Amino acid sequence: MIGRPAREWAQGLLNAMVRPLAARGVSPSALTVAGFLAMAACGALLGLGHLALGGFLVIPASAFDALDGPLARTTGRASRFGAFLDSTLDRWAEIALYLGLLYHFAQRGEVLLILLTYLSLSGSTMVSYARARAEGLGIECRVGMFTRLERIVILVAGLVLEPLSFSWGSMILRPLPLALAILALFSNLTAVQRMLYVRERARQR
Repeated sequence: MIGRPAREWAQGLLNAMVRPLAARGVSPSALTVAGFLAMAACGALLGLGHLALGGFLVIPASAFDALDGPLARTTGRASRFGAFLDSTLDRWAEIALYLGLLYHFAQRGEVLLILLTYLSLSGSTMVSYARARAEGLGIECRVGMFTRLERIVILVAGLVLEPLSFSWGSMILRPLPLALAILALFSNLTAVQRMLYVRERARQR
């Protein structure tokens, strides 16, 4: 969904950022673990009701995850286990964020938002699973409207803007429920999109 030029620009920026880390001998796996712990801390903040603060801190926390891959390639320390660790902790990091939201909404008795959060988490999990299962079959599967980057951007926007909720007539418009509704819909559609893509690729073999 996010354009290729933007991704290439971001990749160039990340490559520049990893050079000082590589010079200091920082381990890619250490960045991976630090990123997971930072995201788990953000999830705890969400659970305590600090939505805007938790959402804002997701941005620097995500930087750890964005840097570990380029650092591994730059230092020649890329490994199969490192890639596995990164993917596994990425899933747990997203779960930590949604778990925090589920706890927060449960405390407030907001059943609809609990449902939207659950559907968002389910969609996110299935997007990742579809790619992993496809690659296990030897089919590269990076297609889709809502990859992890898009999902994090939408969630952060909803969290950070949530304090700006406003009334429109008799309705209260809240950014976070809107963000969760978008995630619930499009993350699951992305999983379906990947299923259809893999079906077509499998037929071509």
